[in-house]
Amino acid sequence: MTKFLVHSLVLAAGVSIASSANATETPNVADLSNPEPLSQVTSVSQLSDVRPTDWAFQALQSLVERYGCIAGYPDRTYRGNRALTRFEFAAGLNACLDRVNELIAASTADLVKKEDLATLQKLQEQFAAELATIRGRVDALEARTTTLERQQFSTTTKLNAEVVLGITGAAAGRDFIRREFVPGVGSVEVADRVSRNTIVGNRVRLNFDTSFTGRDNLRTRLQAANLSGLPANLNGDQLTNEGSLRFAGGEGNQIGLDALNYTFPIGENTTVVLEANAGAIDDFTDTVNPFLDGDGGSGALSHFGTRNSIYYLGNGTAGTGLGLRHKFGEALELSLGYLSGEPNTPAAGNGLFNGSYGALAQLTFRPSERLGIGLTYINAYNVDFSGNGAVGSTRANFRSLAETGFLADNVPTIANAYGISASFQLAPQLVLNGSVGYTNARSLQSGARGTLDIWNWAVGLAVPDFLKKGSLAGVIVGMEPRVTGARGAFGSAVGRDRDTSLHVEGFYQFQLNDNIAITPGIIWLTAPNHDNRNDDIVIGTIRTTFTF
Repeated sequence: MTKFLVHSLVLAAGVSIASSANATETPNVADLSNPEPLSQVTSVSQLSDVRPTDWAFQALQSLVERYGCIAGYPDRTYRGNRALTRFEFAAGLNACLDRVNELIAASTADLVKKEDLATLQKLQEQFAAELATIRGRVDALEARTTTLERQQFSTTTKLNAEVVLGITGAAAGRDFIRREFVPGVGSVEVADRVSRNTIVGNRVRLNFDTSFTGRDNLRTRLQAANLSGLPANLNGDQLTNEGSLRFAGGEGNQIGLDALNYTFPIGENTTVVLEANAGAIDDFTDTVNPFLDGDGGSGALSHFGTRNSIYYLGNGTAGTGLGLRHKFGEALELSLGYLSGEPNTPAAGNGLFNGSYGALAQLTFRPSERLGIGLTYINAYNVDFSGNGAVGSTRANFRSLAETGFLADNVPTIANAYGISASFQLAPQLVLNGSVGYTNARSLQSGARGTLDIWNWAVGLAVPDFLKKGSLAGVIVGMEPRVTGARGAFGSAVGRDRDTSLHVEGFYQFQLNDNIAITPGIIWLTAPNHDNRNDDIVIGTIRTTFTF
């Protein structure tokens, strides 16, 4: 009888060594991080996964009939093939002891034999330490919960931060020829020098993420930065967009509202993103560049290495608008977005729909976990070609831009861009990424209309967990946006970029711990500005990223 009662109490604690006499399956430990509520059963037949052929069926049936201390899960399963810890056993045993005490108190002690009570008392003494440990853990958790509730910032808002410190400079490169627009004169060549000074800067982001339903997210981001763009001349003016660091930008660490957006689902397959300030296409679009697209804080060091250059056309000037993602099953996703540059200005040629904008449509196809392909179309109006990453070196070096109207300031332009991005996991720790982009841009300047054809391409290799878990090695090789052809007001060819520059980038992101990563890297630009007359430029940097 004693042996029977011990086995029965083990079963009541929620364990069965095997679901049948022939079971060979290795039991799994139950997940205690989110236990499911149990419900009392009055008959063993109510447990759907317990069969009369199970070796422990009679023991379970006896426990139900004699003691009534068997509990099942809400879906009417017993899950008897799971292993249990000593703590779980103690908890289940304690539940049965409580039930026995209830029977005794109800004057039904005749259902429990004297020998059974002696066995129960012995077991209670043997597991007294475990029961005391459980009580201590529960008391400690209750105390910590009370403290957190009293000191928490908000019931729905979480604060996370990223601090990027960068030490960088041009390690090689000196002579540089660039072009600039002089009013009344036109396009002129200027001989310049590359600054070799080492500089230090930072970018700090504070993200406040608020959820109201558990499935939505309101992000409010404060940002301050002070790292100048490279490569630069001795006056500190940036010479070209090629090689620009992704985490650079900002002046004087002025704190501002960098991002304000609200993401929420509609049904199971559709997600909507409302962009109020500084919206970007990667908020609602898969850039298909895993590991390398870390938005400056991780992954690639440069704008060019982070994602296909045409994506920068879609950000508008301030980035206010709407984004949408819809899944057609597991393999196909559609992204749509519209971002406006001056939505808050009532003046003519501004507003939500009458001013500058960027509109995007993308189909992302993932036939397997290893392969991803993105087909992208972007239409943009009033793009600032003097500093847009999607145009690369256009303003600085193209000889005939005065004839096409792209060199003057505040020139209305319209661009249509087409791109394809792909990623393929060659091995568990080897991912190959690639992209190609084409942009057709037209100047709408009265008396100086023209058209540019601009191409870019890149191939990247990412090696996650290289040398240490959480670390990342990466290499990117490609051609930053290059003017391959230009036509004047009447369609006549007026030139193109002189040569072809290559962007070669390598980095190793060493994950020191969960919160600190150190990333040394090099960016090598051959024939900067697509002009062989310029010395090759090598930019070295050490990026340190703190997250908390």
